[in-house]
Parts: sequence; structure tokens; C-alpha cells
Amino acid sequence: MDNKLKSKRKLVSGLPVSCLLLLFLALGIGRLSAQETKSDRTFKGGAALSVITPKVGTSINGNFKDDTVRHIHDDTHARSLVLDDGNTKIAMVTLDLCVVHRETLDNAKKRANKFTGIPIENMLISAIHTHSGGTACSVWQSEPDPDYLIFLEERTADAIIRANNNLEPARIGWGVGQEPSEVFNRRWKLKEGITFTNPFGGEDKVRMNPGFENPDLVGPAGPIDSEVPIISVKSVEGRTIAILANYSLHYVGGTKSGEISADYFAMFANRIGELVGADRQTPDFVGIMTNGTSGDINNINFGGSAPKPMKPYEKMAIVANTVAAEAYKVYQDITYHDWVPLAIVQKEISLGVRKADAKELKRANNILAAAKSDGSFSRDELYAREAIFLNDFPDQKQLILQAVQIGDLAITAVPCEVFVEIGLEIKAKSPFKQTFCISLANGYNGYLPTPKHHAWGGYETWRARSSYLEVNASNVITSNLLELLEQLKSSALTSR
Repeated sequence: MDNKLKSKRKLVSGLPVSCLLLLFLALGIGRLSAQETKSDRTFKGGAALSVITPKVGTSINGNFKDDTVRHIHDDTHARSLVLDDGNTKIAMVTLDLCVVHRETLDNAKKRANKFTGIPIENMLISAIHTHSGGTACSVWQSEPDPDYLIFLEERTADAIIRANNNLEPARIGWGVGQEPSEVFNRRWKLKEGITFTNPFGGEDKVRMNPGFENPDLVGPAGPIDSEVPIISVKSVEGRTIAILANYSLHYVGGTKSGEISADYFAMFANRIGELVGADRQTPDFVGIMTNGTSGDINNINFGGSAPKPMKPYEKMAIVANTVAAEAYKVYQDITYHDWVPLAIVQKEISLGVRKADAKELKRANNILAAAKSDGSFSRDELYAREAIFLNDFPDQKQLILQAVQIGDLAITAVPCEVFVEIGLEIKAKSPFKQTFCISLANGYNGYLPTPKHHAWGGYETWRARSSYLEVNASNVITSNLLELLEQLKSSALTSR
């Protein structure tokens, strides 16, 4: 017999009976715990829709000038997905709106928490940024109907409550595709010596949507993000409960005046449901398209020739079908998990507000004093009006940032119209295998350009309620989000 084996047997045989019992119990408990960890955890998923369509006669926002709802092309919704790993629940919701105040979302979260017990900080609610939805935020010349805000709070909460009620044992998987054909950077650099006058009397080196075949252009002022990440949740029987996707496209547009529509986001949701064969089932399949980092991205290629005119909603359908086809390709190759850990971390930060100085305020007041009294405003008059509004803002604004973990997938959430470069940086530096960012989440704090883009100027940097955070805001937000991702990654939960 091997001498080492003999010595081991002597060591064990020489142990007191009490020690042997403790050793065997410890080994047995270890095996039992491993078995329980593997078999007793149940992952659950549930999804639901709630209609949030505004009344005819109320406000539509998304443009400098307010519009009035005269027809409903397609109902708008709150689209909710609730996930539960047995220890942590998270709720992710999109609202078919352009933008929405934090106060409205905070009230919706409180109501949902009362009925579900899901912690308020575990709820991520974002606007999709349709420019043909009901007004839920004071912006430009649009003001929300107070009754609509109450309705919106209730229906948003109801979507979470109903999704929580629909929770059932489920499997989850994710993946990412590429669709570069429908995204273009809308900010263009101007040739040396060519500038564009901004509303404050200064000169910009970059212009948004500069027109087709413009001889003064050098090229796009930034990149695009062509990724189409998706999360798919299925029942244990194989029924697709929900698909949540993400694409960095501002919106498409092309509606009729005065019509409510959830834009390509809803068309995508409907089309992906058809492709996966889940468009006629109970409970309803829920398709969700979140808005990625699209602050400087749209669907128009100003580097090419002007396209032929299209009928209303025609371009939306083309984009929705194209992106849905790519999402379906990803869906077909997804590996599903019986259980994955969930976690969400939230942080509130304070950022400075860019306000007009005394000289700029005097200029703004002079411009408004000379304006017509018929309620119409020129571009410069609108920005003068915004300077007055911002003067009443606090010097610092509080923002919510979030990071979500679903297995080795991470999601970040920012309450801004985030420039694409910021999203690309977060993806590149994230410690997780796959990461994407949801914009316009948990409130609205305007555009988020980088300091470089602030120096170049252009519409997205012009000081207004749609763009007011300090010049360095993107660096502060990016740094905090990366810290939150590292916090999630280093948590023991990741390897549980």
C-alpha cells in the first residue's frame, strides 16, 4: 500500500469520534447546500401593458411649438417587465412619451411599491422619446394637463402591478445584434472658416440636421452605435413572455399633424411579437424597445442625396421591420438560463445648472420685450424665454443614476438624452460581458453632450430646459456609472 495513503488513513482513524462526526456533517451539509442552491431557486418573469393614451384636445410635445391631440393613430402604453430571482425583484418600464418629469415617475413608483412590495430603487422607468405622444413634461411651448399626469402615474404603476401579478417560473437569455443601416449621426462639422449663428449671438462649429448636399460640411461630428441588444424571457413551457430591446435611435417621425403615435418603438414591439409567434397569446406578450444613447443620432443620412417623400408612418414601419428582423436573428440563437442573479444599485448625484449671466439675461429680456404679442416666437425669442425659465431653476439639480445586473449582462440608466460617445465609452469600460444604456430614465434633465461637443456648439448644447446641465456633466455621470458597475461586479451576488 502507498505510504501516503497509509498515513492519511492513520490520520483519519486517529481522530476522536466527535471530530469525525463534525467532519462528516460538514461534508454532508456542503453537498446539501449545493444541491439546494441548484434546484430550489426559481427564476420568475412577468410582463404587462397599460394604456396611457391622452385625451383628444390635450397637448402633444416634441416640437418647439405645442400641438393638440386631434386623432389617435395608435394607442400609447406603459410596457412593464418584472423579474424575480427569488431574492431580488426588479421592474423595468417604458412609457410611450417624449419625456417625463421625475416627480411623476416617483409618484408612480410609490404607488407600485404599495401594491407589490418591489423597492422603489429597484424600478427603472424610461420614456421612449416619441415626438407624437402626450405631454408629460414642461418643455418649449408645451405644458402637461394636470389630470393627465395623475392618470399617467396610476397607469404606469398599474403596468408594474399587473406584471408582478403575472410572474411565473421563467427562463431568461440575452444577446446582441448589429443594424447600422438605420442610424446616422445628425451633428455635422462645418468647414474651416464656416460657422452657424446660435440663438445667443455666438458662432457654432457644428450644425444639427444641416440639410442634404450642403457644401459647407466636413463630416459627421461623432460616431453611431449600431448594436441591437435584446433580453428574452420565456415561460418554462416555452411561451415567450417578453422581449426587451435597445437601439440608439432618437425616433423616426413622419406622422400626421395632431396624431398620437408611439412611433417605431411600438411598431417594433408588434413586429417582434409576430416574428416569435407570440402576438396571439394569454397573458399578452409584451415587446419593449428602450431608447439607447441617441442624443445625437437620427434616421436621416445627410451625407447622401435627399430621399423620396414617403407617406405618413411609412418610414417608421421600414425601420421597425428592419430592427425587428435583426432582433429576431439574435433571438433564435439565445442561450437561456434557468436562474441568474439579479441586482440593481442606484445613486443620486448633484450637477450644476447652466444659467444666463446678468448680461445674457438683459439681452433675453430685451428680445422678449420686442417680440410680437400674438404668442408666436422666433428661434431667438424662444431661447430668450428659456433663459428666463432657467433663471428660476435651482443652482444644482439632483439626478438618479442606476445600474442593473442580470447575470453577466448589465444595464445603465440615465435621465438625459445621452450622446452616443458616452454610451460607447460605458460599453467599452464596463466590467460585464455585455452592457447597454437606457436613456431618459427616471426623469428628464435634458441633453447630455460631452465637453468637446459643448465647445463645438450646436442645437443640443444650446442652453434651455432641454439642455441645461453643467458642461462637465457627462464625465461626472460616466464616472459614477462605471463605479456602480464595478460595485455590482465585485458583489458576492455575481458568483452566487
